[in-house]
Amino acid sequence: MSLSQSVEDYLKAIYILETEGEGATTTNIAENLQVSNASVTNMLKRLATMNFIEHKSYKGAQLTETGTKIALEILRHHRLLELYLKEIMGYSWDEVHDEAEKLEHHISEQFEDKIAELLDHPTHDPHGDPIPSKDGVMPEIASLSVCDAEEGKSYLIGRVKDQDPELLRYLEKSGVIPGVKIKILEKAPFEGPIKVLLENEEFTFGYSIARQVYLVN
Repeated sequence: MSLSQSVEDYLKAIYILETEGEGATTTNIAENLQVSNASVTNMLKRLATMNFIEHKSYKGAQLTETGTKIALEILRHHRLLELYLKEIMGYSWDEVHDEAEKLEHHISEQFEDKIAELLDHPTHDPHGDPIPSKDGVMPEIASLSVCDAEEGKSYLIGRVKDQDPELLRYLEKSGVIPGVKIKILEKAPFEGPIKVLLENEEFTFGYSIARQVYLVN
């Protein structure tokens, strides 16, 4: 079935909102896709008639099995492309998201397979987000933010949210990238700054930035 880019974008956004705990409400979808609430409402009705979602007024959307399968396929395209752009074509990690957004709807399954083979079948993209497998299995996602980590405990940085290029440039310059060892030294109360040890260097997160960085044990 050939689907429009808009339909695929909605299914991908709903999947991410569902799995990251924010919920695929009309408002959250509108903010994610930068469209009006009225546009979201109209599209959700359309997606429901296509049996891609279940939708109840004021309760948001939930993907059906078919909708989930399509969303995972688009996510796989997107995240493989991000890694390909960075590792093979030399893009920086703050550039790859927007480029992958443009390309993800247009590559063939054969091209996807070639990228995966070239990259030795990776499980995570440059920002640490998991890449769904060919058969739709999603690797475990790092979901513990720096804000929720325990003082005195050590972790590894698992992933960084990838939508803000300016933030990504700042974090990379500061050494806040996936795979780096981090120890939580001190958390100020009332959403105050969080002092950490990155490898052997002290670093202080503002609370709003700490919410964008996720850890694994």
